[in-house]
Amino acid sequence: MCGIAGTYRWPDGKAVTDRLTDTLAHRGPDGAGRYGHPVGDGEVQLGHRRLSIIDLSEAGAQPMVSDGLALTYNGELYNAPELRAELAATGVRFRGTSDTEVLLEAWRRWGTDCLPRLRGMFAFGIFDERTGELVLARDQLGIKPLFLLRRGEGLVFASELKALAVATGGKLEVDHAALVASLLYYWVPDSRCAFREAEKLPPGSWLRHRPDGRVESGRFWNLKDVAAEGRERARAGERPDLAAIVEESTRRHLLSDVPVATFLSGGLDSSYLTALAARHQPGISAYTIGFRAEDARFEAMPDDLRYARQVAERFGVDLHEIEIAPNVLDLLPQMTYSLDEPIGDPAAINTFLICSAAREAGVKVMLSGMGADELFAGYRKHLANLIALRYQRVPRPLRRGLSGAVDRLPVATSRRGYRSVRFAKRFLSFADLPEETAFRRSYTMYDQAELLALLDPDLAGTVDDVLTEHADVYQDNDLDDFVNRMCLTDARMFLPGLNLTYTDRSSMAASTEVRVPYVDVEVVKAAFAVPGDRKIVGRQGKHVLKEAATSILPREIVYRPKGLFSAPLRAWMSRDLAPLVREVVNDGELVRSGFLRRDALTRMVAEDAAGQQDYSKHLWHVLTLEYWYRDATSGSGQSTRLTA
Repeated sequence: MCGIAGTYRWPDGKAVTDRLTDTLAHRGPDGAGRYGHPVGDGEVQLGHRRLSIIDLSEAGAQPMVSDGLALTYNGELYNAPELRAELAATGVRFRGTSDTEVLLEAWRRWGTDCLPRLRGMFAFGIFDERTGELVLARDQLGIKPLFLLRRGEGLVFASELKALAVATGGKLEVDHAALVASLLYYWVPDSRCAFREAEKLPPGSWLRHRPDGRVESGRFWNLKDVAAEGRERARAGERPDLAAIVEESTRRHLLSDVPVATFLSGGLDSSYLTALAARHQPGISAYTIGFRAEDARFEAMPDDLRYARQVAERFGVDLHEIEIAPNVLDLLPQMTYSLDEPIGDPAAINTFLICSAAREAGVKVMLSGMGADELFAGYRKHLANLIALRYQRVPRPLRRGLSGAVDRLPVATSRRGYRSVRFAKRFLSFADLPEETAFRRSYTMYDQAELLALLDPDLAGTVDDVLTEHADVYQDNDLDDFVNRMCLTDARMFLPGLNLTYTDRSSMAASTEVRVPYVDVEVVKAAFAVPGDRKIVGRQGKHVLKEAATSILPREIVYRPKGLFSAPLRAWMSRDLAPLVREVVNDGELVRSGFLRRDALTRMVAEDAAGQQDYSKHLWHVLTLEYWYRDATSGSGQSTRLTA
């Protein structure tokens, strides 16, 4: 895992690439390098920051240059041993044992045809001295990031958006459509970018720049096609051996020349991976978190620690417990800077603190259970949307009466929050809506009217565009399975836009690599070959994954209530962050610029404080957006501190 950057026919490319690479130092503290070569009337420059994981010697250093090819690469290839053997059989002689060299030689032999053969996570730039062409590529599922900016025939690219801001002197213009999308989702979809000129290379795609100015692009992998193929496999009666596929993926993800540990929340996904990892690497370390007792009580949070301890004891895992009582006033601006774009999920703080603790203990690589909920319908929203179909058959007068009664219930008192009431209010906010609208509303922050009331009236058209984009993505398939339609949308939007993004940025801020065995091409293929009625059975989500996990885990772990990899936001808002919220509402840049309306924010704060509604997540995201916006519009590219 590393940080990559570069320029192609860009003014002052050498100096710019050095600035890009320096900005990414946290992604690779073990080494740095740069390569340059003439291209037409300009030059190409490739930069690299190295986090040494496989082949720690200089033979794995980057940019890697060999016989006219130069590569800067961020990622891991879990099928590198097989590709190495195949290439060696054709006469290729390798100098070292890194997967970087395997990728370079695979490109030399197959070009873009090598891309669908790669099993792993990756983003890279490769330059051919003979043709003068630069190609950028990103992995199938968008695990690794790649940002780029094009001006005329010039190109600049980097692993993080903040590097592009530095490269342009902090003069990138904010894209207000991306900020509107951020308010809706509390993250920026992978199809959008928070700065107008910048863009993200789409997952499963490549981009080629030629010295004559021509640009080509292509897709080598598409989730929509994978889902369609999975449907046909299911119709043919194929039942993938999910237990074997997940175990094989986990085993491959342990490939490393440095210690590997796991996240262990005590929930199904992390417990299953940890148990499998311990089978192949006895005594493996795992890291888990807990919160201050008063915060956990206020949120009525489940006691996940006891489950994590049970798994660790059963499988001989060396468990490290971290109590999180963070100084959120300090961490909030730090995380906003690290995350690159406005992301309002406090789970990013958990990831950063766990990875920081692991790094201090000498661990560079962590396995995460990320992705299982999206692929196997494990979120409450998946079950809730199925229940909503049945709820719509209840006579309308009864529905109106129930909605009115629930609406009058408080979500919290001064001493504690009521999670069941929050869930009920959330459910009733979308249960009567059409399918796509209901699914969007079940996991986004606002409905259309609420979003319009919060924003500058001139942005009404932008709101329509953002909502239309969700509908277009949701409907862009011919699946006849409601559950798999939800899973496909999650895998195309929620997974790369939020979960993989904050995981990458938070872990790399701590100079740690996080691997995601569920977000593996073979696991994904298997997931979409499973019909929705085997993913959700009765009131059990992830049913097929739970069946697989019973081969190794005790049932009380497999079928325990779902935990939350989140944070005690209501407790933080009522104490630590209350003065900061008031400042942002009364004198924040978003309000002063007219982007957000003070009256709507004031009403939200009042209803949250009175316990009428739970707006803690909304207000947390407003804080993250305020910090990001101040940085983005200051031109400094550095995090600023609000006063509390």
